[in-house]
Amino acid sequence: MGLSGAPRRTTRWIAGHAPWSSWAWRSTAFTCAAIPMALPAAAAFLFPKASPITLLGLLVLTPLLTLLQRSRFRELLEREIPAVAYGRRPLRPRALLARLRSESTWRQYGYHLLVSPLAGVGGALVVLAWACGFAGAGVYGWSWLLPVEDRYLGWSRYYDTVTVLGCLLLLATPWAAAALARLDAFAAAALLGPNRAKELERRVEDLAESRAGVLDAADLERRRIERDLHDGAQQRLVALAMNLGIARATLTDLPPEAKAVIDEAHREAKEAIEELNNLVRGLHPAVLEDRGLDAALSGIAARAPLPVELTVQLAHRPGPTVEAVAYFVVSEALANVAKHAEASRCRVEARRDGDLLRITVTDDGVGGADPARGTGLVGLRKRVGSVDGTILINSPLGGPTVVTVELPCGL
Repeated sequence: MGLSGAPRRTTRWIAGHAPWSSWAWRSTAFTCAAIPMALPAAAAFLFPKASPITLLGLLVLTPLLTLLQRSRFRELLEREIPAVAYGRRPLRPRALLARLRSESTWRQYGYHLLVSPLAGVGGALVVLAWACGFAGAGVYGWSWLLPVEDRYLGWSRYYDTVTVLGCLLLLATPWAAAALARLDAFAAAALLGPNRAKELERRVEDLAESRAGVLDAADLERRRIERDLHDGAQQRLVALAMNLGIARATLTDLPPEAKAVIDEAHREAKEAIEELNNLVRGLHPAVLEDRGLDAALSGIAARAPLPVELTVQLAHRPGPTVEAVAYFVVSEALANVAKHAEASRCRVEARRDGDLLRITVTDDGVGGADPARGTGLVGLRKRVGSVDGTILINSPLGGPTVVTVELPCGL
């Protein structure tokens, strides 16, 4: 009856980590492959008189040695060490100087100068351990290869001890090789690959640039939709309303039922035009692009259903993406005030302090604004966060409610 459960897993683990397993020989091959790659650095220590030339040659050979080390990790340990991107045209003088000044080059140089010789020594010790282990475990067999008169030279009483020690060494050597491989892999990941901190910084910069590109593309798409609606559907509705108005004014002899239908159609056309105007204005107001944030916010304040005191102080116009976000922030904030605050008046301030555009919307309403209640503040926070802005909502019960938004003007 076969084994099952824990005994089977234990048996598999022992078989997978035995001296004759693929794991043992792969770890051994990996550590032994470090020996030839350690020879250039070892020459600097073995021949002190030639060490300056050797060290300079090691610096020149650093790219090749790094490539070979990455191949060793990939083929024997199945571990990929990411390459360092130095840019294009590496043979140009400026590119070579930039590579010499790069901290990645000197990290790789440190690996080949310090870690690689130690890894080579470790590989040599692993080979020696395997040889001693096989020699000790097979001492009885080796003794039979000697002439009869030389088989027992006074130390044969230690054969049992030597055999046991040889077997123990055979069992321990694969683990030592695996430990050396892990240490080597740790050092290679830190020295041969890209700097993790700088790589994260580069990725953050790339993400910021791509995010800015997406925001600009979305803003351009909104403008295109606004232009198509204004030049297409809106003009057709205006023409339809004019024709209905002309029909209502000229066709005076129609039955009352027909006049009522024309009047209703004319009223619906005008309401559709008004709704389309609001939609176009909400997508991207033309005044924002033509005259800036001050004029656009003045239009919002004028259309608000409650008195709005507006103050705008902008020494320089922010970028179009930030302007669009600021416009929609004020628009949605005033819409929330009109729907939920029960306020009698509102104050809006927009000021630019250095690289920050600070917007404050204050109302004298009942307060208690909570983003969890779905009052539009969640969407407001997401829109502000899309440009790395911050929003602070102070709305105690009984009021007043103060919404403060800070937007970076660098986008």
